Amino acid sequence: MLLRHGRTAWNAQRRFQGQADPPLDEVGRAQAYEVGGLIATLRPELLVSSDAVRAMETAQIVGVAADLPPRAEPRFRERGLGHWEGLTREEVAEQYPDEYADWVAGRDVSRRGGESRIEVAARARAAFEQLPPVATTVLVTHSATAMALTNALLGIAQDVHPLGPLANCHWTELYLEQALDGHPPAWRLRGHNLGIPGTVVPVPTRLVGDEATDADA
Repeated sequence: MLLRHGRTAWNAQRRFQGQADPPLDEVGRAQAYEVGGLIATLRPELLVSSDAVRAMETAQIVGVAADLPPRAEPRFRERGLGHWEGLTREEVAEQYPDEYADWVAGRDVSRRGGESRIEVAARARAAFEQLPPVATTVLVTHSATAMALTNALLGIAQDVHPLGPLANCHWTELYLEQALDGHPPAWRLRGHNLGIPGTVVPVPTRLVGDEATDADA
């Protein structure tokens, strides 16, 4: 289960967070308490979190409900966004119009000083591959990181994210399909944007980089 953290004030203000470290706001904490009870009923055996404050606060609340101590893993941090971090969409559009145009068009913006989508997927996948083999694991992470890791596990290229972004305190659920008819084990999608008060219907699919896809960035 790839669980996005609860809301922060920056989410509400539509600010690019990246690896900046704002905490949960009151709404975000309430979201974490709500989803924690739901996750506890699924009886996860491992709880791992990005070490960002907003993710660890979410994981600690979920961990109390599920009776699991969270383990911090910095490789599940959000995508680094360089000099965009802390700025609103409007401020980026005004201060860096060429970069913003690339982002809206779906192109990977490398000159802002942050990470590429491929780099995010690589570090998250490396951490994922080192997790203990238990029946159910909850990873508390961030929208762009969850999208990159999901694509990597499902074999989807990083230039599109057909599932769309995760809402705060919603998750993507994957399962490992065992080897069949000579085919190796493979990760499959069980559900996307699951949570309370219910499943979120993603916005129409757009290229990564569009305002709708990097919702947590």
